[in-house]
Amino acid sequence: MRDKPAERDDEPRWPVEAFLTTMRAERGASPQTLRAYRADLRGLLAWLEASEIGDRTPDQISHKDLRRWLGSMAESSAVSTLCRKISTLRTFYRHLNKRGLCASNPAELLTLPRKGRPLAAVLNVDEAFALIDREGAGEPLEARNKAMWELLYGSGLRVSEMAGLDLGEVDLEEGWVVVVGKGSKERLVPLTDPCAAAIRAWLPIRAALIEEHAKVGQEALFLNHRGGRLSVRSVRRLIGDDLIKAGVPTQISPHGLRHSFATHMLDGGADLRGIQELLGHASLSTTQQYTHLSLGSLMAAYDDAHPRARRDPGEGRPNPVERRSDPVEEPEDPVEEPEDPVEEP
Repeated sequence: MRDKPAERDDEPRWPVEAFLTTMRAERGASPQTLRAYRADLRGLLAWLEASEIGDRTPDQISHKDLRRWLGSMAESSAVSTLCRKISTLRTFYRHLNKRGLCASNPAELLTLPRKGRPLAAVLNVDEAFALIDREGAGEPLEARNKAMWELLYGSGLRVSEMAGLDLGEVDLEEGWVVVVGKGSKERLVPLTDPCAAAIRAWLPIRAALIEEHAKVGQEALFLNHRGGRLSVRSVRRLIGDDLIKAGVPTQISPHGLRHSFATHMLDGGADLRGIQELLGHASLSTTQQYTHLSLGSLMAAYDDAHPRARRDPGEGRPNPVERRSDPVEEPEDPVEEPEDPVEEP
């Protein structure tokens, strides 16, 4: 039997586990976020130990110490990873300040590195339809895949949200799905008619898998071939296989279908605030990344609507564009999601 690991000596001075417990209880932090917080803080503690300043408490750490730690990873880490680590430090120190465990907050003096925001890979409409409407080889699990792609593209769910869905959270009659997103926040997302039909076609196969593998009480909507809940990692592998089978040259992740959903909604004239609600973004600035993908559509809307952009002074005044005075929120913390264990689809 493997021995239980000893509790770290630095835990009383660096209350990492207490911090994680608070984030889970008070902020509803997801398991992925908690794993990222833990890994970041443990990485800092390991660096402090290697730098022979491991005996320092959080109050004795300066922003220069934190900058040195981040600088040690600058060559090997993506900018988004460094931003996440800074976000972790800020959140951790605010937690300590709030509870009177630390008087200073050196993380507030750290500057987020500028992120060159790469354009996400998306499918065009024809490619999305080719993936979803692909004629399968008659395999029962092809019906599951079709339902998943319909849901990701038709409703814009995160892949983790889709994999976490239970059957009871889907209302096929009313055309809604209850989604539990980041921070355990629930939102209602509409289902397209083709998506509802695809899920209905999948349900008898799902029931047969549950019976075959004696998975009584299984609540997951999407199952693997053994009747267990399908993992995020398996979905990533499946979409790559299906894109190849459909002859689609663009290779995307499941998250790319979410981007495709938002991009095509924006191209179709949907309001950015409405897309924000559907995607479950806490911040409009997060949703605004999709404007980079639809610049042509935005420029066309500008040319049609802005009085200074009209080419012909004799044209009638276009319908005014709705103006919004809502403040733009800070971006969500860029927490990267660790991969799930390998699982057969």
